[in-house]
Amino acid sequence: MDAWEEGLPGKPCFSAQQLRLCRRLSPFFLTCAVYFLLWIPQDQPSWVSALVKCLPVVCLAASLQVERWGRRYRTLLQGALLCSAVGDACLIWPDAFLHGVAAFAVAHLLYLWAFGLTPLRPGLLLPIALVCVLYSSILLPHLPTGMALALAAYSLVLASVLWRGLARGGSIRWGVLLFTFSDMVLAWDTFAQPLPHARLLVMTTYYAAQFLITLSAFQSPRLKTN
Repeated sequence: MDAWEEGLPGKPCFSAQQLRLCRRLSPFFLTCAVYFLLWIPQDQPSWVSALVKCLPVVCLAASLQVERWGRRYRTLLQGALLCSAVGDACLIWPDAFLHGVAAFAVAHLLYLWAFGLTPLRPGLLLPIALVCVLYSSILLPHLPTGMALALAAYSLVLASVLWRGLARGGSIRWGVLLFTFSDMVLAWDTFAQPLPHARLLVMTTYYAAQFLITLSAFQSPRLKTN
C-alpha cells in the first residue's frame, strides 16, 4: 500500500499523479468559483455571461488534452464537453433554447459513443424507462406545442446516456445521475413551475456531473477500451 494511502506520519499525503491531476483540474474549480461569485443575473444575457458560464466546461475539455492514453475516449469526451459549452451559451438567450437543446443532444450522443455497450446490463432499462415516462407524462402538458417533439427526442437520448453511464459504473455513474437530475430540475423550473434556488441547484449539479464524467478519463484504462 502506498504511503499516501496509509497516511503514515512524515509521508506525503498525495501521490505525484494525484498532484498532477489537481493541477490539471484547478482551472475548472477556479472558473466555477468565478461563475458563482459573479452570479450574473439571468435577465441580463450577454456574451460576458455566456463566457463565464462556459469556461468551467471548456477548462475540463482542455484538461483532457494532456492525457497520454485513451485517445479515442478522451477525444469523444472533449467533443461532448465542447458541445455542452455551446449549449450553455445558447441557453443564456431564451430565443436560442432549442439550439441549446440540440447542442446538448449532440453532446449526449458523443457521451453515448464514448461509454459503449459493454457491459450491456439490460436490466437497467426498465426502471430508467419507468422514471422517464412518468416524468415526461407529468411535464408534457406544460410544454409549448412546438417544443414537445424536440424535448421528447432529447429525453430519449438522455435516458440512453443514463443507461450506459449506470452500466459503466465508477465516477461516470454519479455523473450521469447528476446530469439527469440537473436537466429534470431545469425543465420543471422552465416549463412547469418556478422552483426556489433552481438555478443554483441546476448549475451545481451540472458542473459536478461534467467533472465526474471527465474524471473517468484519468481513471483505469479499461474504462476506455470500448
